[in-house]
Amino acid sequence: MSVIARKRRMPAGRVRRVLSRIADLPHALRDSARFAQRLDGRRPAVFLDYDGTLTPIVDRPQDAVISDSMRDAVRRLAECATVCVVSGRDRPIIEQWMGIDGLVVAGSHGFDIGGHPNGAVTGFEDLLSTVTHRLRTEVGQVEGAAIEPKRFSVAVHYRVVAPEQRSLVRAVVDTLLAEYPDQLKVTPGKMVYEIQPKVDWDKGKAVQYLRRALGVEGDEFVPLYLGDDITDEDAFSALKGPDNGQGIGVVVADLSDPEQAGRATAADFVLESTGEVQRFLNALANARP
Repeated sequence: MSVIARKRRMPAGRVRRVLSRIADLPHALRDSARFAQRLDGRRPAVFLDYDGTLTPIVDRPQDAVISDSMRDAVRRLAECATVCVVSGRDRPIIEQWMGIDGLVVAGSHGFDIGGHPNGAVTGFEDLLSTVTHRLRTEVGQVEGAAIEPKRFSVAVHYRVVAPEQRSLVRAVVDTLLAEYPDQLKVTPGKMVYEIQPKVDWDKGKAVQYLRRALGVEGDEFVPLYLGDDITDEDAFSALKGPDNGQGIGVVVADLSDPEQAGRATAADFVLESTGEVQRFLNALANARP
């Protein structure tokens, strides 16, 4: 079994609550009364993933540009509530694509928050440069593979790689992890391997940092997190319990896809598409005074 395959399993101690199948979750729009009960009159502080949440998953990463209507929905909500985007992308790219003045963006899975990188990842620049060069040399020749260098990580996309070639991509990533076991980790996503510095930081910790920094930790606030991928599970888990604002996680998943529908999650509600995310954000904005 590969290193990557082992890391797909969520460590038992990481999520301190019972997981649910996505297909068994209440729907954040259709079960609106149940959702309103969870809000309990509190002010939402909204944290949003980007790919797969604000934009559909696409074959080429550079094509995941937010639509005007989704941007307007985020802007409307940001005018009456705290809204942050927490993305695996580089922060400057998301800021450019969002195009909303004053919007707080955390890039690189929360390693880069508002231009202030987590100090734990400094000193990895040379290693990530080496890894990027290796990937371009050893994976770049695989048809359909795309190497995406980022400030604090490097992503290997294989969505359009032929199925019989995907094991080659995985083998290269496994080799790199074996060579740098104390310095690198991989976060599997939707047809992408994200190679990152091996430090104790993730989207959940980034959201908790942002709640403190933005002053939305009080009892009058309820943190909401919307995301679609495995990396978002850290954020769903981080917002559980009375000490974490009794937050609400909303997972975006296609329930017609058995793999997505059957996945275990720490989220509380489900939305089935980015179109439903847009409707949900507009509904939140309309509900604010």
